[in-house]
Amino acid sequence: MSQKTEIPEHTVSVNTEFGIKSALHVPAFSERSEYVPALDEAYRFDPEVTLSLLAGFAHNRRVLIQGRHGTGKSTHIEQVAARLNWPCIRVNLDGHISRLDLVGKDTITIQDGLQVTRFQEGVIPWAMQRPMALILDEYDAGRPDVMFVIQQILEQDGRFTLLDQNRVLHPHPYFRIFATTNTLGLGDQTGLYRGTHSLNHAQLDRWNIVSTLNYLPAAQEEAIVLGRVPSKNTEQGKHDIQAMVALANLTRQAFSVGDLSTLMSPRTVITWAENCTLFHDKRRAFVVSFFNKCDESEQNLVKELYQRCFNEELVPSDATA
Repeated sequence: MSQKTEIPEHTVSVNTEFGIKSALHVPAFSERSEYVPALDEAYRFDPEVTLSLLAGFAHNRRVLIQGRHGTGKSTHIEQVAARLNWPCIRVNLDGHISRLDLVGKDTITIQDGLQVTRFQEGVIPWAMQRPMALILDEYDAGRPDVMFVIQQILEQDGRFTLLDQNRVLHPHPYFRIFATTNTLGLGDQTGLYRGTHSLNHAQLDRWNIVSTLNYLPAAQEEAIVLGRVPSKNTEQGKHDIQAMVALANLTRQAFSVGDLSTLMSPRTVITWAENCTLFHDKRRAFVVSFFNKCDESEQNLVKELYQRCFNEELVPSDATA
């Protein structure tokens, strides 16, 4: 990374850049690097979550975003970074991520025909020495040994000790850290997020800002789907998308009262709309996008919800697609 991008060179207006009524100005970089996410012009920002993230970027606050799957938590962080030209890197804390992946390990390389042992930095020491936003995805799915490594950098000074190297790393002034989680570290009572864990409350306490990203109002969700699937931007297409979002909201309501064990996320609605352009049949696209994921005992209820929104039934040939 070139020297001129080590610090933000200017500020951007929150009101102008994000369409949120605020007098705040946030530091931003003038040039884009390979680590800056691609800009999505159709993305719609949630005002409260956006302000929380901007506080993290501007004032070095540790920000944790909680919400159901498909609400766009990670994408929200990336799109804020994209408009600030702020480099960022995402790490998914699945069961395969180990302490060595985060901290680093000794590796053997060949130099001048000889085997040489060198320490290869993990993602944490690499990122924290740069003006970089580190995004920890699926934070509540991390293994205990991994979580205690992360706890070091959640301290206010953020110093990180490399025991194997007898080194103490100090974070770059514009290193930032964010995380996304489905359950807020209290465990999963619904069965929807298997593999998640209860988090150490001492660690949760180290997050300065915790914000919740809920599903968007229907009109905004419809606009997002239209933005992602422009071929649906016709009178009939808009009518279909309105019904799709209405059906998605009914599945979410049924899930909240225990009538369904799964729900349609905004991501599912976008996938359904995209599959409509492939199959040229919204019923068949619905079956392969969502219906086949439902428990067999709940499929009759899903059929009823579909009929309520589209005023047509799923026929047996559709349901066996």
